This record gives sequence, C-alpha cells and structure tokens, in this order.
Amino acid sequence: MSASVSPLAPKSYPDMPALRGLRMATAAAGIKYKNRTDVLLMVFDKPASVAGVFTRSKCPSAPVDFCRANLPHGAARAVVVNSGNANAFTGVKGKAATALTAKSAAEAVGCDETQVYLASTGVIGEPLDATKFAGVLGDMHGQASGDFWIEAAKAIMTTDTYPKVATRTAEIGGVKVTINGIAKGAGMIAPDMATMLSFVATDADIAAPVLQTLLSAGVGPSFNSVTVDSDTSTSDTLMLFATGAAAEDGQARVESADDVRLEGFRAALNDLLKDLALQVVRDGEGARKMVEITVTGAESDAAAKKIALSIANSPLVKTAIAGEDANWGRIVMAVGKSGEMADRDRLAIWFGDVRVAVDGERDPAYSEAATTAVMKEEDIPVRVDIGLGNGRATVWTCDLTKEYVAINGDYRS
Repeated sequence: MSASVSPLAPKSYPDMPALRGLRMATAAAGIKYKNRTDVLLMVFDKPASVAGVFTRSKCPSAPVDFCRANLPHGAARAVVVNSGNANAFTGVKGKAATALTAKSAAEAVGCDETQVYLASTGVIGEPLDATKFAGVLGDMHGQASGDFWIEAAKAIMTTDTYPKVATRTAEIGGVKVTINGIAKGAGMIAPDMATMLSFVATDADIAAPVLQTLLSAGVGPSFNSVTVDSDTSTSDTLMLFATGAAAEDGQARVESADDVRLEGFRAALNDLLKDLALQVVRDGEGARKMVEITVTGAESDAAAKKIALSIANSPLVKTAIAGEDANWGRIVMAVGKSGEMADRDRLAIWFGDVRVAVDGERDPAYSEAATTAVMKEEDIPVRVDIGLGNGRATVWTCDLTKEYVAINGDYRS
C-alpha cells in the first residue's frame, strides 16, 4: 500500500449497512505485508445463490480454476480472499494450496468444499503457503460480523491506496433489498470479463442462473470499460451472491431473468458495478487524473469501444494527459491504429467542451488557453467523433505518471 492516498480518492465513504445472511472477518496472516490484514473470510449463514465472471487470460490463477469448477453447483457458504500472493503460475503447488484452503474453510464453516470460493491477488509465480490460512479461518468464523464492509475492502488491497466500497437499494415486487460491494485494483487493470477482484452481495432472493445473466450483462459497460495500463490480470474475479434473506419480508423468489420485477434491481446493480469500476480507475497506480473517453459516429458500438480502448491504452495519450498537454495528434494516432474503420477527413476531437479538431484538421477557432484550462482539471472528458455511423462507447482510464513506473519497478522488492 503506498504511503499517500490517491488525489482522486472519494472524499468520504458510504455508510455500509450490514447485509442479512452474510458475515465477514479479516486477519493478518503475514503472507507478504507486515502489520496489516491480508485475509478476508465471507460466511453465508445459509447457502447463497452465486454467480461469477472471471479473467479470459490463458494463464489463469489456481483460485480462478477452483471457482470455475464450483460455480455450476450454484451455492456458496464461504469465500476466502488473500492479498500479497496471487497463487498464479504456481503449478501443482497452486492446486494443492487451493485444496488445502478450501478444506480449511469448509471445516471452519461446516459446509461442503463445493460451497467454498477462493480468490488471491498479489505477486504472480510465488508458491502460496496455505497453512497460514488453516490456523486463522476457524477463529475468523467465530468473530465474523455483518458490519465489516470497509475492513473487508482493506484486507484485499495490494497497491491500492484506499478501500473500494459501494451500496445501493432497490425494490423487488415492493420489497426493499440491499446490494453491497467491494473491489480492489490499481494496476494490471484491463479487465476482460471482470475486474481484478470484486465481491458483491445482496439480500434479495434470486436464483443463481438469473444472477449469472445479470452479472454477465453488467460487466460490459462497467468493469470491462475501464483500463489503467492495458494489462489483463491472471486473477480477475467478480462474484455476486444473493443470501435470499428478503424472502422473510415477503419477496417472492426470482427464477427468470425476464421477470419484470427485476427492473429496479438490475439498474441498481449496474450502477453499483460502474461505481466500483470507476473507483478502481481513480486509484490507478500513480494516477493524478481521471479520463473519460467517449467515441461516437463509429461503424458499430463494438467498433467505438475498440477505438476508445485504443486511445485509453495509448502510453503516449496517457503521458500527454499527465503533462497536461492537449496533444490531440496522439489521439489521431490511436484512432488510426485501432484497426476499425475511420475517415481521417471526418474526424472531430474535443477536450472537455473545447473542440480542438474538426474535418480532419485543427479547429480554426482553436484556443490554446481554453484547452489548457481543461487539461488542468482532475477529471478530463475526451470525445472523438468518427463521422461514419451510429456506434458509441465510453471507457475510463487515468494518466500515466512517473509514479506508475516507480510502483511497478519496486513491486517485488
């Protein structure tokens, strides 16, 4: 954890309500960090419905493999998350570590190992000593409490400078339900299916296949639309749990993703996912500026997103923003290399409300002073119109500073 909190950090944290049917505890197992919590245990009093999306990396971590194998069972009683070691690229030792952790968790909670979910984040390639969990999980189960969301978010941090939490409420058939979530991530962020790590839970009574449909749709405009450095993690895990406790208030179980009663819940969930995803970008390693890139006029929405990510992932665009330089020539470059259809002579580019380029050349009314004022802000909107069709997409990124190099140059030392 770096000494200084990101200047883009939230000024305050939401009041995170306890969620019926779920308790949490953290512990310091000394996996990598000294004098800080690095293990999180989430316990569901009754089997909760579960959904998950994971990295599409071809080198996934052992916990990702473990979760994928358990997901078809559709029920969760325990989640164990550790920071400091990703348990990725650890071969047979990695599999042994997940097996031992699952066994310890199942014994501590009193459930089947198919009801346990695991996630790890941190250094890749170093064996994880799972015996460190075996001793603490039993005690953690005894101490677990519902009012523990911020502490839970702190325990899963690596290079994050602040914990990431969000909460929303919605109604299903007139019954109020709550959704809470935590996330971690600051570097190696270019999610492909999910973010680094994020765990979202609700007291709604919703069947697992419905949760999966909601989650798979919800990641597109949220976690899959953010990038810090274009690197997709081996450990990307986003999970959604439903405890079903709202059934006690008379909420009828939702068994179909087409159920009209889901409308408010879906909107609240998507809003929460976007909130968490943007908190990850605002904590981008070394970040000083948040950049929202909107591409319009592309051949399709998919083409617009590819162009937007080409801009967002360009080190030259990101360093120009760090230097508060409205170098729109670099945006032209990023559009051109994206592989999507573009017409040089139809391009228009805006920084904030200032149009800097139009019809394929510098705007005749271009004002250096007005543009510089935009670049000095913490939040910088960039818009590019391709001028070809109706495709549209928005992605979020941050600037690339010397601090990013310093953090990642020292990461393993």
